[in-house]
Formats: sequence, C-alpha cells, structure tokens
Amino acid sequence: MSVKAIIFDLDGTLTYTLQDLCDSVNYALRSMGWEERTLDEVRQFVGNGVHLLVERAVPQGVSVSDVERCFETFRSHYLIHCQDNTRLYDGVREMLCDVKSSGLLTAIVSNKLQAGVDELYDIYFRGLVDVAIGEREGVRRKPSADMVELALKTLGVKAEDSVYVGDSEVDVQTAANSGLPCISVLWGFRDREQLIAAGATTFINHPSELLEIIK
Repeated sequence: MSVKAIIFDLDGTLTYTLQDLCDSVNYALRSMGWEERTLDEVRQFVGNGVHLLVERAVPQGVSVSDVERCFETFRSHYLIHCQDNTRLYDGVREMLCDVKSSGLLTAIVSNKLQAGVDELYDIYFRGLVDVAIGEREGVRRKPSADMVELALKTLGVKAEDSVYVGDSEVDVQTAANSGLPCISVLWGFRDREQLIAAGATTFINHPSELLEIIK
C-alpha cells in the first residue's frame, strides 16, 4: 500500500465523544419534555451529523418545528459542553506523532459542526494533523465524497495516494465514494459485525497498528 496521506474520521476514531453527545441530546430532549435516550441508543444514532442525530433521538411524529427547537437547544449546549468527557483514545496521540514523523500528510473529516471540530483541533491536533474539515455550508456531509475531496485538494494529494481511517458504516461508504481504501478501527462506535455488514474488509484493534498495516 503506497500512501502519502491519511484521512481520519474524528468521533469514534480519534476521540471518544459519545458521552458528551449523549448528555447534550438528553439535555435537549428534557427541555422539550421528552424521554431521554440511553448511551447505547445514541451510539447507534451518531455518524451522519448532529442534525440527524437529533432527528433520530426525538420521539416519532413530532413536528418539524419542534425538531428544530430541540436541535438548536442541543447545539447550544454541546458547543459549551463538548469537552466535559471527551478525550483521545489510548494510543492515538502516539500514533499521530509517529505518522507525522514518517512524513505522511493527515486530515480530519467529520460530520461534526465545524465549530466543534475547530475546538477539538486546537486542543488535541494542532501541530499533528494538517487540516480539519467539519460540517460547513457548501460541503455535503459524509458519506458524500465532498469533505474527503476538499481535504485531498488542500493537502495536494491524489485519492490513489491516500487511505481513509474510520469507525462506522458511514466511513466505509465515504471511503468507497471517495475512491480510497478504508481501514476500520475496532475501538469506536461500531463493532466488527456491523462493519463487516457495511462492507469493511480491513481492521485494526489499536492505533499502534496503523502504520504497520499501511507500510
């Protein structure tokens, strides 16, 4: 595998963010007088952006306007509390240092709001990752190839010289849509069976295995 750049998913791949997402979802649901969701339920809802996360979390049959009210409450709460429990997965920082030392270029592509991506980038990834792209106007969310294509253009690298690393079925599809091979991590928000069902074929159990499999 000849690789010049690695494109990373963020939530569930580099950072554990599930508890903060769950807490903000439940804060928004409580504000509407609706039943809260469990951590495992929220785990299955994530991956396609925070608006769809909220759409999946609200009760069936609620009005569009109530969904939007709930989303705005979620968004405001999450922007303040997105660091309460979030952390890098064990071994991720060391892996990123090794990747940088090896001369490979890196990017993050995430369906998280750009403001949330920027905050995490400033805390964890500045100096280690070259570019970080989140949900923004004019760029379609994953599994569209838009974010990956923007990352590759920014890095000045072709798809055939790159690999995608993620933890979910959305990432498997994003890699396929972008023409990149996909490496699926097994410490994230989906298990091996779910990833295999989505078409994943290459797996790693720990961040330290990434460079080994690429080289």
